[in-house]
Order: sequence, then C-alpha cells, then structure tokens
Amino acid sequence: MKATNQEQLEKLENMNDNQTLLSKYEQYFHRINDELKDVLNSRISLAKKIGDHTLLGGGKRLRPLLFVLSCFLCDYRADNLYRLSTIFEYIHTASLLHDDVLDNADLRRRKPSANSLWGNHAAVLEGDFLYSKSFSVAVEAGNPAFMKLITATTTRMAEGQILELIHTNNWDMDRDLYLDIIAGKTAVLISAACACGGIMAGVNHRAVQSLRKFGHRMGMAFQLVDDLLDYTASQKTLGKPVGNDIREGKITLPLIYTLGRMASQEKKRLQDLFQDHHPSVEDYAALVETVRENGVLDEILLEAREYIREAAICLDEFPDSEARRNLLELNQFIVERHC
Repeated sequence: MKATNQEQLEKLENMNDNQTLLSKYEQYFHRINDELKDVLNSRISLAKKIGDHTLLGGGKRLRPLLFVLSCFLCDYRADNLYRLSTIFEYIHTASLLHDDVLDNADLRRRKPSANSLWGNHAAVLEGDFLYSKSFSVAVEAGNPAFMKLITATTTRMAEGQILELIHTNNWDMDRDLYLDIIAGKTAVLISAACACGGIMAGVNHRAVQSLRKFGHRMGMAFQLVDDLLDYTASQKTLGKPVGNDIREGKITLPLIYTLGRMASQEKKRLQDLFQDHHPSVEDYAALVETVRENGVLDEILLEAREYIREAAICLDEFPDSEARRNLLELNQFIVERHC
C-alpha cells in the first residue's frame, strides 16, 4: 500500500536531528576546522573573504571526518592526519562553487551563494583556488598512491558534472544514467576519503578496496537521500527551495520513477510545459506534489538503505574498534538525516 504524502513527510520529520549525532564528533570537527583555517591563506583578500564565506561558513565536514576515522580504523595516527583531511573539504567546497554557477543558484547552506554575492567569475576562480589548495596539501603527504587517487577523483568528479550538464532537462533520463552521474558527482569523493585513510596507513590492497567500496556505497546512498529530500524537506531545513532540482533542469530519481509510471501523453505534456514554456510557481508545486504522492519516495529510501547495508558489509574484515563503530554509525546516519 502506498504511503500518503503526510506519512512520508512525518517519516522525514521524525528522523534524528543531525546535530544530535554529529555532536559526539565535535573534537574532530574542531581539529579539522583549525586546519582548514590554517590552509586558507592568500595574499589576495577577496580569495580569503570568499573562502571564509563558503568553506568556513558551514558544512557537515563529513568527508574529512570519514578520512580521519578510516585512518584510525587502520591505526594511522600521524601528526599530519587532520591537515590531510582538509583536502576532501576543499575539493567538496570547490565543486559546490562551480555547481552553483552552473545552476545559477542563489542559496547554499541557508545563506546567499558565492556567485550571488560576488558574481560567477569570482565564484569560478575561488573554486579553482580551493582545488589548488587541496592539491598543495596532497603533495605534502609524499605518497604517490594517495596523490594518484586524489587526482583520479577530481577528474571523475568533473566528468560527473559534465555528464549532468549534457543531460540537463533530459526527460528521457533513465536510472542507469542517473546512477552514473551521482557516482561521479558525489560517491567518488566519499569513496576516496575512506580509501585514502587506508593508503596513508599502508594497509594491503584488499583493505583499501574494502574502504573504497564502503565509501562508494555510502556516497550513493547520500545522494539518493539528498535527491529525495529535495522533494520532501522544507526550505528552512534543506537550505534551498524545495523542488530546486527540477527548477535547475536536474532529472533525479524521484522524477525518473514518477515519469515512468505516467501515461506517455501526460509525460509529454509535462515535458513540453517544463522545457518549452514558462512554468509557473504553481506548476512546480503541482509536480512536486505528484512526486510526493505516488509512492516513489519510499522506494528510493529503500534503495538508499540497501546501499547502506552493502556498505556495512564492506567493513566486516576489520576488527571491532571504536573507529569501526563510528564509521558504521555515520553510515546509518546517511539515511536518517533530514538535511
């Protein structure tokens, strides 16, 4: 039996508060933020100012935390651990800066986006600046395998964004293409954060691959939930308008599944409306409501939970430890978060 719209919203509203779980990692976040501030320096004041707004102004710090915990899991506790963790936040924030320019986004993390404040040119250049910072820190590691994975990761992320750009407003998008896009845009960086912990610890290839797969599956679940929340969470909770993806021409899994259940005539009508005409606020609201009411959100949440289950299995080869328990807890958090 399909869940009603109200039931779906209540499920999301009753999820654990993000900060309640993440507060236990405050000591890690303090160390990560201290290193982020230390690395973020420039003789150009605007570069520092935009960096303060975008990099230091918010974010869960999930990716650097996963790197730190993966290092601990593999018994790597060197002095440079937290500095290296900043690489993953610098890369993540740089990708968001470029993404907001591509999407003409006005909001990011409940505040004005960098491109809305300083313009597209400045936002793109700041993204480049942050990418450069990440590579300068990566070089300090003195580990070729680590550097090779970071380089491959940023290349794959760029390919993911290009693939998404190519298929903007592609109402014939299928599930396989969607999964390919989110693997590049989201999962590959989370995967790298976990695998790099093993690489720096010098563990065997099998252990590194287990961490890589753990992060990949977690990252896939993360993006599935992100796309689900775009149709369910409030703007206040999400930090951007609900239904923002379709406004930006992003055809994500909730809409793909919804379109797949429609008669061809109705799908064609919606495609014509949103591609070739000027849909109103009411048109967007109606489409969001249609997605909410047809049961696809529950299906996607189940798919996210399956990715999480598969991710947890990847850590079976590691002995029980606080780090392993923390990684499994964060893995579960992915499908319980509400923003």
